[in-house]
Amino acid sequence: RSLLRDPVLVAFIIHAFTFSIITAARGVSSEVNNASLAFIDENHSTLSRELIDAFYPPRFKRPVEIAPAEADTGMDRGLYMFVVAIPPRFEEDLIAGRRTEIQINIDATAMSQASIGAGYIRNIITQRTSSFLRRTDNRVSAPVNLVVTKAFNPNGETSWFTSVVMIINQITTISVILTGAALIRERERGTLEHLLTMPLTAYEIALAKVWANGLVILFAVATSLGLIVRMTLHVPIAGSPLLLIFGVVLYLFFATALGVFLGTLARSMAQFALLVILTNIVLQLLSGGTTPVESQPEWLRYITFFFPSRHFVAFSQAIIFRGAGLETVWPQFATVAAIGIVCFAFSMSQFRQSISVSR
Repeated sequence: RSLLRDPVLVAFIIHAFTFSIITAARGVSSEVNNASLAFIDENHSTLSRELIDAFYPPRFKRPVEIAPAEADTGMDRGLYMFVVAIPPRFEEDLIAGRRTEIQINIDATAMSQASIGAGYIRNIITQRTSSFLRRTDNRVSAPVNLVVTKAFNPNGETSWFTSVVMIINQITTISVILTGAALIRERERGTLEHLLTMPLTAYEIALAKVWANGLVILFAVATSLGLIVRMTLHVPIAGSPLLLIFGVVLYLFFATALGVFLGTLARSMAQFALLVILTNIVLQLLSGGTTPVESQPEWLRYITFFFPSRHFVAFSQAIIFRGAGLETVWPQFATVAAIGIVCFAFSMSQFRQSISVSR
């Protein structure tokens, strides 16, 4: 009831688990999409035509054939991100076994797209050329046939990873904000003194804030997984959603305890907001969701072992992407539960001390 009386906070929760996740998943992508591509075809052979026809949406726009003199002008005007130049006698040289080259001109002002797109173009041209040569008398064999198989995300869709990481980050942020803001709201409005006149212990007052706001988070996570991740973004969930929800319950012991602790430290909502920003940045950056834990310095990896967010990210990704069961993720579950219970007990003791001072 207290939460429903705060429309701004309700709107913030809805945005955090809906539009914020969609924007992060679709707005930032590491794949190439609708890249403009032009070909300078000076060979006009069957192979060069196959290479041009090998590029199509959604990764690339339909290729445009241009004259050599148009390449520099087109790239200067930003019309083409990539210009591929096929030299004369290209097909004849390949069939004869002579070395030949294809030139790829790249507009690198968009560095990420340029780098990834160059790899796409290289792979497509290599595969089509090899396929063409297998149909001729020229047998070109490589010493090793490299077969790459991608597990859990075959097409490398960024939205699959980003949407799940966003939910994980939002759980931490919203849990801390809701519980801490609930305590500070009681203090600022003077209703905390009313609660102290009732036959209630500090533990009961804090626990009421924890379980009520934790229930809101659970409902938001379940709804977001079903409506946003699965139905809107079409991200498959390989594991059990119920197992993931159980893991969220364990993690909420830590997240809500952190909110109670920060709410006890802060004397105003402005102080609390600053503490939340500082704390969440550290938890999110070191959890392994933004960058892999293995990329962190060795001394820092030992410290992050005591961060429940690191283990939460680990078992969430294992359940959602790899279909892991309880027999696989129980060590992370146990670690999160143990750290969460310790933090919960410490936060309750700090809140009890602050209540006793108020009395």
